[in-house]
Amino acid sequence: MHDLQWKKIVIVILVLLLPCIPFGSSTDYILRILTTVYLYMILSLGLNIVSGFTGLLDLGYVGFYGIGAYTAGLLTIHFNLPFGVIILLAAVNGAIWGILLGVPTLRLTGDYFAIVTFGFSELVVLFIRNELWLTRGPMGISGIASPSFFGHSLSESWHFYYLVLVLLSIVLVIIHRLEDSRIGRAWYAIREDEIAAQCCGINLVKYKVMAFAISASIGAVGGAFYAKWFTFIHPDMFKFWESVLILCLIVLGGMGSIYGTMLGALLIIPLSEVLRIILPQYLMNSRYLIYGIILVIMMRLRPDGLIPFQIAQSQKNKHAQKRLFRHHETYP
Repeated sequence: MHDLQWKKIVIVILVLLLPCIPFGSSTDYILRILTTVYLYMILSLGLNIVSGFTGLLDLGYVGFYGIGAYTAGLLTIHFNLPFGVIILLAAVNGAIWGILLGVPTLRLTGDYFAIVTFGFSELVVLFIRNELWLTRGPMGISGIASPSFFGHSLSESWHFYYLVLVLLSIVLVIIHRLEDSRIGRAWYAIREDEIAAQCCGINLVKYKVMAFAISASIGAVGGAFYAKWFTFIHPDMFKFWESVLILCLIVLGGMGSIYGTMLGALLIIPLSEVLRIILPQYLMNSRYLIYGIILVIMMRLRPDGLIPFQIAQSQKNKHAQKRLFRHHETYP
């Protein structure tokens, strides 16, 4: 049986089993961990568009995460808008800020680009902390109402489990469509060689800005869900280390690989919970040292990640060629 057929079987099994997990879980603890895993899958898939598909090192992705969270919190507190409207407005706000960050940095590459994105995330955190009139600063925003559908408020862990599963499914469909589209091929060309891509007629400004906008909107959607789930947000929740963690998920799974990115989140996020239980409170920050050791080992043994992007693409091309050959035999 071909690898593509096995992949389809695995996807079908996951689609059938994942919605049944809440009925087999005896405690809310497992559901909260799984919800966190799916949330970081959304965030890592969003960052993968810029860092994986386009090949730009973004160290400020947590800034869009925070923008989405505070957008949802403020819209809920002041206007009490429906959850669907809040998600859409958070995505639009994130896309706007992604464009505002992307346009001035188009001429930068490598370390210079990474430094600018890092500065952007720090500016977002400083704005949130200092603008008391809008964000309440260090006091944070509390009392954010949970999402409600048809008059029923979501309060149980399995409610948010299903909600994040729906959001993850939508993000997956969008990214899969982008990956196989003309836009995705343009991003891959920019990743491999910007000069060659420009010589082939690819508008670098247009496609880089699109990558920033779509990536930022997905990060803002994750932040909006986070705010409605925890009902409390604080500037310390969106520090630089969150960007590092999300980037680690992509590097571990495979830069540019959709399935690898999801696998990285599935491995690292539960590991952080295990370390929280094992390590004493004063050693909690040392978990980043453990993440670093894991990445060093990965760079030595599998520098392309657990599911390399090149392998995934070569398998797609191989099956596409086989389909084309069968089509040629059937219709000479």
